[in-house]
Amino acid sequence: MKNVERSAGYYHGLETESGSQRLERKWFAVRDLLTRAARDSDEFKERLARAEVKAEDIWSPEDYARIPVLRKKELLAIQAERGLSHFLTREMGTTRRIYLSPGPLLDPEGKRPDYWGWTEAFFAAGFRPGDLAQMTFSYHLTPAGHMLEEPLRVIGCAVIPAGPGNTEVQIDLMTKLPVTGFVGMASYLSSIGQKARDMGLNPRKDFSLKVAFVAAERLAESLRRQVEEEFGMVVRQGYGTADVGCIAYECPHLGGMHLSSRCWVEICDPATGAPLPEGQTGEVVVTPFTDLYPMIRLATGDLSRIEAGACACGRTSAKLAGILGRVDDTAKVKGQFLYPSQVAEVMAKFPGIKAWQAVVTNPRGKDHLVLHLELAGNLDLAAFERVFQAKCKLKPQVVAVKPGELGDGAKTLVDQRTFD
Repeated sequence: MKNVERSAGYYHGLETESGSQRLERKWFAVRDLLTRAARDSDEFKERLARAEVKAEDIWSPEDYARIPVLRKKELLAIQAERGLSHFLTREMGTTRRIYLSPGPLLDPEGKRPDYWGWTEAFFAAGFRPGDLAQMTFSYHLTPAGHMLEEPLRVIGCAVIPAGPGNTEVQIDLMTKLPVTGFVGMASYLSSIGQKARDMGLNPRKDFSLKVAFVAAERLAESLRRQVEEEFGMVVRQGYGTADVGCIAYECPHLGGMHLSSRCWVEICDPATGAPLPEGQTGEVVVTPFTDLYPMIRLATGDLSRIEAGACACGRTSAKLAGILGRVDDTAKVKGQFLYPSQVAEVMAKFPGIKAWQAVVTNPRGKDHLVLHLELAGNLDLAAFERVFQAKCKLKPQVVAVKPGELGDGAKTLVDQRTFD
């Protein structure tokens, strides 16, 4: 299949509807969701009550802003205290699956077809019927593997459920089988290329890869260019979360990420939750049209802005101008959210650690985590690394620093990544 065929067409007509049609359809979906959630979700009923707002009084997008946003840390705290059922509109046994993401956070999946809404994103990226796709996201507890396999099967692709790691096995599969599609993190695709070269292979000649759908980390343009050149393929990214599914995605013409047809997206003031005018940078706040687990006005913690204007691909939805940073002191490293509170829990288990700082960089577009530790005694490094990986799902580089080097009041999490 030629690249021009992969860049043509649309998955469904919602991608090219007029602005007025889109606004009417999406607002009707929001109103329907509000009615269901106000009746059946205890969390949402309590949130409305605290704000002294009634669902029946929300008749416009301007009214909608009266509903307080739900922040990720609040979601974690409420789940920990009240349980998952506090959010659900139906019995837990009526779901398809329930996942456990880092945090820990429970993520339910409903039975509706294309529940997470990624199919239009995969089609826009260039996946087509007959592709053989290698899935390198995990199928164990976390949702990514199953979540991103479903759209491939809907389109008509075959899937290799490879999961993460085992790079030599991944390479063996890609050379023995006509694998045309990759799904995973761009940094891991780069690692596969490096390992293949170390094994004497030529990624352009010895692989059949044509298209990649990457997610879970911010994609540096330098890394995209490197991987596309190395494999002779097209790399496109999607943006979403384990809580809500697809939010936005790239098309063949790049220039930002088209907003998904299956959610209401706002850019809001991080302090107040009030929507900001088009073109201003603020926090991405999302409402997916899934009534099982109504994430109404979920504040993602990601910063972006909405850019309107025609796209050469023909899709008429506005675009997010990429992910421009984080609102709080949380960082997403190699697809995992790293919370300073999680790191602090680990540090508290080792009395020999007097002070610490986590520093995230991305040399050559690949995330790298360094823990700077000021030690006041002995540290069993192997034990520390085991506990850290079990809690935070990341393998750090540990560096001992001189006493006082971190200083009083030093930030516990420093993100030094660039995405040019």
